[in-house]
Amino acid sequence: MASRTKSPLSSEQAALLRRVPSVDELLLRPGLVALCREVERSFVVETTREVLEGLRREITSGEALTDEVLHPAAIEQRIVNAMQKEFAPSLQPVINASGVILHTNLGRAPLSAHVVEEIRRTATQYSNLEYDLEAGARGKRDVHTARLIERLTGAESAIVVNNCAAAVLLTLAALARGGEVIVSRGELIEIGDGFRIPEIMEQSGAVLREVGTTNRTRLADYENAIHEKTRLLLRVHPSNFTVTGFTEKPEVADLIALGARTSLPVVEDLGSGCLADLSASGITEPTVRESVAAGFSLVLFSADKLLGGPQAGIIAGKKELVAKVRRHPLFRALRVDKLTIAALEVTLRAYLRGAWNDIPAQRMIRLPLVEIAARTKKFRDALQPQAAASDAEIEIADGSSLVGGGSTPAQSLPTKVLRITSARHSTVQLEARLRQAPAGIAVIARIEDDRLLLDLRTVFPEQEPALLQSLFAALR
Repeated sequence: MASRTKSPLSSEQAALLRRVPSVDELLLRPGLVALCREVERSFVVETTREVLEGLRREITSGEALTDEVLHPAAIEQRIVNAMQKEFAPSLQPVINASGVILHTNLGRAPLSAHVVEEIRRTATQYSNLEYDLEAGARGKRDVHTARLIERLTGAESAIVVNNCAAAVLLTLAALARGGEVIVSRGELIEIGDGFRIPEIMEQSGAVLREVGTTNRTRLADYENAIHEKTRLLLRVHPSNFTVTGFTEKPEVADLIALGARTSLPVVEDLGSGCLADLSASGITEPTVRESVAAGFSLVLFSADKLLGGPQAGIIAGKKELVAKVRRHPLFRALRVDKLTIAALEVTLRAYLRGAWNDIPAQRMIRLPLVEIAARTKKFRDALQPQAAASDAEIEIADGSSLVGGGSTPAQSLPTKVLRITSARHSTVQLEARLRQAPAGIAVIARIEDDRLLLDLRTVFPEQEPALLQSLFAALR
C-alpha cells in the first residue's frame, strides 16, 4: 500500500507561512499584555498557539488570505475574540416562539421571578437546610417541601430526588431489588434521549416481568404472573404517547385491590406531575391527588413538567414505604440541593394560593385565546412595516400550541400564530437566521407548510421587543 504524502507547499504558501508572527511577538502586543493581567498567562499562550495553528491550516489548505488577515493587529484581534468566546456563557437565554410550553430541549418549565429571588436569597447566605431551629439539632432537608406536597396531593409522606427517572430507579431499588416487578407490555415506555423503563429497572436490580400485550392487558395477566418473587405491581402512565383502537387495561381500583389481596405495593409512575385540574383549558390529564386518592402505594412524578417547577422527581404516598425508600443508600446520591428545594417550595406555595400567574407554565396553559389573539395582532402591526420593506409577507392564522415535555400526548391548545414568508430568504434560511441570533438573542420558531410560524403563547410579553429586533435582523 503506497504511503500517503503531503502535497508540497507552493512558494506563495511558504511565503505566507513565514509571515505568521511568533507567539512571543504577539504576547508583546497591547491587547494580549492586557489579557495577561486579567487571566492566567498560560491560558493566553495556549489560545495564541491554537489561533496560529488554525491560521497555518488555512494557509496550507489553499485559502486565499489577504494582507489584512495576516497583519499582527488582525491576529491579535483573533486571539482576543477567541478568549472572549471561551469566557462567554455556553448556556444562554433564547426566545421560545415555537408554541411548545414545556420544551425539553429549551429547559422545560421556566421559573417565576419569585423563584429566582428565593434562589438568590438561599444561594448567597446560610440557611436551615438540614438544621432544626426549634430543637437546635440536625434536621432533614425533606421538611421544606414534604408538608406542601402532602397538603397538595393528600399523600401521607413525600421525598424529592433529582428527576422522575431517579424516582423510579430509587423506588425499585428500595422495594424490589432481587425480586420481580410486574408491568404491562403496553407501558414499557421510552422517555427522552432513548431512556427506557426496562433499562431503569435493570439498573435497580429488579427483574422485569412483562404481562399482557402491547394493546391489551387484563387483570388476570397480573394475577397469573404473581409468585413468591414478586415485589410490586407497576403502572406507568403513558404521558408521552397514546394507544388507540382495540385496547384494554385493568381499572385502577381493580389493580389496587389485587395489590391489597396479595400484600403487594402498587406503584404508579405518573410522569407529568399534574397538580391542578386543567380541563377548563381543554387538557385532560390525571392529577397526583386523584392517584393518591385511588389508593396507589406510591406515586412518582416530575416537578418540571405540568407542575411547572425546577427539575426534580417526587415520590409521594404511604408513609412506611416512603420511609423505606428514603433509607436506601441511593437516596443520598439522588437527592436535590438547596436551590432546587428553594425553587420547588416557592412553586408549591403558589399552588396553595392558586396563584397561576406565578407559575409560568400554568399561566401559558391557561392563557385565553382572546388574549393571545390581541397580542398577536399588535405584534403583527409592529412588524408589518419592516416586513414589507424586507420583501416579506406576514399573516395571522389559527394554530395549535403544545404542552410538550412528555405530557398530554395528542392534546393541544388553540392559538393564533404569525405565518411569515420571505422573498429574500427561504423558510429554512429564515428559521436558521433567527436561531443563530443576528440581534443577540436566539429565537426558536417552527416550520409548517413552508411557512415560518411564531406562537406568542410561549413568548414572555417583556421579550416581544427583543423578538421584533431579531425578526428585523433576520428578514433583511
